[in-house]
Amino acid sequence: MTTAAYDRWAFDLDGTIVDVEPDYVHDLLGRVGDRLGYGFTERQAEILWHGFDGKRSGHLDVWGVDPERFWTVFHDEEDPEARAEATFLHEDAAAVGDLDAPTVLVTHCQRYLTEPVLEALDIGDWFDAVVCCTAETGWKPDPRPVRSALSAAGARSGSGVLVGDSPQDVGAAWNAGLDAAHVERHGHERRGCCVVGDHRVDRLDELLRA
Repeated sequence: MTTAAYDRWAFDLDGTIVDVEPDYVHDLLGRVGDRLGYGFTERQAEILWHGFDGKRSGHLDVWGVDPERFWTVFHDEEDPEARAEATFLHEDAAAVGDLDAPTVLVTHCQRYLTEPVLEALDIGDWFDAVVCCTAETGWKPDPRPVRSALSAAGARSGSGVLVGDSPQDVGAAWNAGLDAAHVERHGHERRGCCVVGDHRVDRLDELLRA
């Protein structure tokens, strides 16, 4: 097991521990666009999927697409089995399973999609608690889902860190009184901005084995 530098660990899921094949993203956004009467470019699809700057709904507004309608259609088009089949585990994330400290998952991915992914990749037992954000739990950078997950894991106190790939993750960490670790999997030029946290790494094992 990896000796943890922190007493408790929180992780984002998509873009941090796992990701999906690009073809899945473009096929999904193509179907969503067909229903909305809007042709998303490859770049727009990547921005919406990865949330490079944390302003997905803002981009939709600029493009003339109603955000509420978009997300309704988006979730309607996602199939849990197809999502799980297209999802892969980042090689450097394997060290998460070796952490010898309370470890939780806090994700915007909905439970009907999250559970099949965790099962397909056999990583559900890595986490002492899993919170899938909703309007009731709050959405990152709201600290409530992070605190809820840590509380469920019996890890209400001690030094802690939230590891994620988006500005919302950094904000949620700081709002919850944790350190923030940002893993950059795309590069600043592709992202279009620089995300700053207490730690900035290209690979999770750089942080977990530091």
